[in-house]
Amino acid sequence: MRTATLTGERTVEVTERPTPEPAEDELQVEVVACGVCATDLHMYRGGLTVDYPMVPGHESAGEVVAVGGGVERYDPGDRVAINPSIPCHECRPCKAGRENLCRDLTSIGGAATHVVDGAFAEYVRIPVGNVEPIGDLDYRTAAFAEPLGCCINGLDRVRLTSGETVVVVGAGAIGLLLVQLLRASGAGPIVVSEPVEERRSAALSVGADHALDPTAVDLRETVADLVGDVDVAIEAVGLPQTIEQAHSLTGPGGRTLVFGVPPEDATVELSPFDVFYGEREVVGTYSLTPGTFARAVTMLRNGRLDTDALVTDEFGLEGLERAFEQMEATEGLKKMVYPNRE
Repeated sequence: MRTATLTGERTVEVTERPTPEPAEDELQVEVVACGVCATDLHMYRGGLTVDYPMVPGHESAGEVVAVGGGVERYDPGDRVAINPSIPCHECRPCKAGRENLCRDLTSIGGAATHVVDGAFAEYVRIPVGNVEPIGDLDYRTAAFAEPLGCCINGLDRVRLTSGETVVVVGAGAIGLLLVQLLRASGAGPIVVSEPVEERRSAALSVGADHALDPTAVDLRETVADLVGDVDVAIEAVGLPQTIEQAHSLTGPGGRTLVFGVPPEDATVELSPFDVFYGEREVVGTYSLTPGTFARAVTMLRNGRLDTDALVTDEFGLEGLERAFEQMEATEGLKKMVYPNRE
């Protein structure tokens, strides 16, 4: 089978590898669509520790083509979304329902303690418990199940209450997905901070109430004038300065969610007295759980979000490096790869 393989920092090669055969409790899935994530970009440019060569790609959906001998729930021809996070189910976080924090987590093409080859490939081998049926949902939409599951996990972490005021810092594909989820979850005023004009327009079109250019206004002052105290600030960029900026926007009792993937060696400054006196929280969110993945598939199958508005560029495997270049240049929004498309 053909794969798009990271063979070194900033090097992608389309290579031939053996097609993986399913074990007793696994499925062999033909990958029809796989989204390109910021985590993939970090791996490509060396921002995350990667053992090269490796096949990235963890936002995928496809068709079951073969099943292991112990599999009863799925048959060849079934259409599924793929959860790339494989927990051990034995450690303390797993038993507490926080499988994303598994001490022995394996990721199919993503970031975790153990990483196996991912879905920028014609076929992947998946544990039977890591898929959800998608019915007649199109594969491109179903490929959003993984990032949407991560967004749901993030909102669970900040305990969003209906009517609360939210600021989203960064309106890339994830920021725009978060805006839609916030709207569907009953958030009050939603403000987006984004320097790129096209992305501000996209934010307004998918449900933001206000979209501000942080390079043109005093963000803290403008947000306060527009909506008053901010209950939740979500950082969807992954930079120390935007994390600090998001935290500076929250009022007493506010929560800041670090959603973007920061560099491994990054640090930020905050006032411990403000955290103490204002009971302000800084909360991290990593990956997704089986539960949030299943909820994401349900939302997508019921048409609760518009993912078509987020996809601006589509490629075969040969186009993955071009997708990374576009992401670095802030060109377009979501990139989608179709591994079996020439």
